[in-house]
Amino acid sequence: MAEILDETDLQILRTLQKNAKLTTKELADAVHLTPTPVFERQKRLERRGYIKKYVAVLDPEKMGQGMLVFCMVKLKQINHEIADSFVRRIQRIPEVTACYNISGAYDYLLNVRTRDMKQYQEFVLTKLGDIDTVASIESTFVMSEVKQSYGINI
Repeated sequence: MAEILDETDLQILRTLQKNAKLTTKELADAVHLTPTPVFERQKRLERRGYIKKYVAVLDPEKMGQGMLVFCMVKLKQINHEIADSFVRRIQRIPEVTACYNISGAYDYLLNVRTRDMKQYQEFVLTKLGDIDTVASIESTFVMSEVKQSYGINI
């Protein structure tokens, strides 16, 4: 059971989701407290796992990875050993930026970033194609990104 966070904790989390680069003083000003209690609260939220990590969000286009593909994967059969093996393989593939175990007609949903269609084809043939437990894949190509939020609604 999750602990109940007070409004100040929630405000700290909301503020950090918008800009994790804030100094302790800037964060304290934003939540109307002094820096010491804000620093202590932030460290407590980190220790307890509410804040998993801080990251820089890069522009995929500028990094030469402008193509985003949602790739649905169905395995030939599934059990713990096969699923664990698949997940270990996927975690080592840099083009896969996210992987979800899903219900329905497919077993996994992958977010894949590549430069272009040719690089995606190479990814499918040489990386997914090398996984012998993959039965089928279905690719959905993103034409434009309408909304991307890196935070959660709190």
